[in-house]
Amino acid sequence: MDLKKTLLENNYSIVSSNGYSSVKTGIMPIMLAMKDDLHFFEGCSVADKIIGKASAMLLSLSGVKEVYTPVLSRSGQEIFEKYHVAYEYDELVDYIVNRKGDGMCPMEMTVKDIDDMNEAYEALKKKLAL
Repeated sequence: MDLKKTLLENNYSIVSSNGYSSVKTGIMPIMLAMKDDLHFFEGCSVADKIIGKASAMLLSLSGVKEVYTPVLSRSGQEIFEKYHVAYEYDELVDYIVNRKGDGMCPMEMTVKDIDDMNEAYEALKKKLAL
């Protein structure tokens, strides 16, 4: 299965080599998948429409093997580099923009100053009230 093609030709926000896909936006599809199994993406290839630091930390914590995204933030790239996750992107941006388009994504803001992936996971769970 060509995950990149599947992501780009369908209305998915995320697709994974373990058969998981979702149309939910933001980090919610990743959080929901990891809620019952922290290592849900272990060894997987994943394609996600937008990856910022929050998504990169979650996917790295879960053990993802490789990632494709049309849009990657610089801080997300740093996480993939740090945790040796193979990645491919089309556009590298300074940060992920919020839905209003007037500032930083609240999830990226939540983990902006967090380096520990477990701490990031807990902060994001709290932010989303999961």
